[in-house]
Amino acid sequence: MYFIGIDIGTTSVKIIATDENGNIVKSISKEYPLSFPKPLWSQQNPEDWWRQSISGFKELLDGLDKSEVKAVSFSGQMHGMVTLDENDQVVRPAILWNDQRTEKECEYLNKEIGRDKVSEWTGNIAITGFTAPKVLWLKENEPENFAAAKKIMLPKDYIAYKMSGVFATDMSDASGTLYLDVKNRKWSPEMLALLGISEEQLPSLYESYEVIGNIKPELAKELGLNEDVKIVIGGGDQAVAAVGGGVVGAGSCSLSLGTSGVVFTSNEEFFVDENNGLHSFCHANGKYHLMGVTLAAAASLKWWVEEVNKSEDFDGLLKEAEEAQIDDSLFYLPYLMGERTPHNDPNCRGTFIGINMTHERKHMTRAVLEGVAFSLRDTFEIMKEMGIEITDISISGGGAKSKLWCEIIADVLNVRVNKLNTNEGPAYGAAILASVGFGLFNRVEDACCKFIKVTESIHPDKENSQLYNKKYEKFRKIYPATKELFKQLI
Repeated sequence: MYFIGIDIGTTSVKIIATDENGNIVKSISKEYPLSFPKPLWSQQNPEDWWRQSISGFKELLDGLDKSEVKAVSFSGQMHGMVTLDENDQVVRPAILWNDQRTEKECEYLNKEIGRDKVSEWTGNIAITGFTAPKVLWLKENEPENFAAAKKIMLPKDYIAYKMSGVFATDMSDASGTLYLDVKNRKWSPEMLALLGISEEQLPSLYESYEVIGNIKPELAKELGLNEDVKIVIGGGDQAVAAVGGGVVGAGSCSLSLGTSGVVFTSNEEFFVDENNGLHSFCHANGKYHLMGVTLAAAASLKWWVEEVNKSEDFDGLLKEAEEAQIDDSLFYLPYLMGERTPHNDPNCRGTFIGINMTHERKHMTRAVLEGVAFSLRDTFEIMKEMGIEITDISISGGGAKSKLWCEIIADVLNVRVNKLNTNEGPAYGAAILASVGFGLFNRVEDACCKFIKVTESIHPDKENSQLYNKKYEKFRKIYPATKELFKQLI
């Protein structure tokens, strides 16, 4: 038996096939373009996702026994607004999670409507990445497109809709719209009224492991699959990546070092921190989770290597950085695209501070790695304040391939960092959800327990942790000191 996981990422779609024992049989990636038509804007054409998904699916199936494909599930970049007209045609390019154009709309929601009300209705406050501010922006700036939007959905739901014909979403992904009542797992009537949209424009809600239907007969024929292949809705990339990392038990924690950096902890009950510094979302296992986000994690390293140093030699620059000692006079703030946790500030910017004549490239590369780790620690500190004790984390994402970065994170967070037998993250988690939806397992937890194992543990160095504690105390003073200056730079 084969179970397929499709992850609609920011720069590419990744598709994997696993067998009934959780072994990865084959993996395919297909890239698509990302558009930045104006400063702070970030958009994509949903049709590119579909075109590359089908192309990748066909390539994945080549050489496999297609009759053994039992179920398909999905993961996707969260918060993106996809709009379809009455003929199911894309109305406008999807506005993505890292788009920052909605500062005005967030101000309206958080200040005029009020953070307390929005949090009461949804469990969260408005940030520029969420979908609700995008809906308000569309209503104000493109009224014709707003009127034409008969269906409003999230990126992975567009692919699921094209594959199944069922207009559906899941609780985890819907949590990031800011119009889901997360605690009660239903659309918020107060937010829908405020946005001027109806439930008829929104997909039906499912748990991430639930079957929404079968593959369309015409698509099954095109792909050479049986018509009884199940379509399981899947979830938002961070919740599904947590499934792929086995973070489904109470108090378990993961750290994703992808384009963005995410600290994720699983909870049995619904929690909201008093300052709404963390996202309180539904989990893909039917429970809840807390999440903090650094917008430019691996994106910071990619920018430093490719754009600043005009190089593709990541390994070379990271090897240089190994030679640099911890330096508590040089800092990097990873706010290249504004920031979410804990600042919720689209205006803050990336910064090197403390450079002197003794610093070389190796010191600045290390500062980039440390700056991202410090930003992730900001989330850890909020979790500690909530009484959540974390002693170890599972790590995934492209950045996790760097041993140095993993060591820095272990030292900065003073936790054990576990590497797993798979680093496929969301795509693997989607395949697990497909197997649960098909009925191979009764619970997501059961599948994770069978499939996911720790292969390596990196322990914090006591001396380094002490040095980083002192350096972190300086790091956390830089943003407050520069906040007003950032505003003046916009």
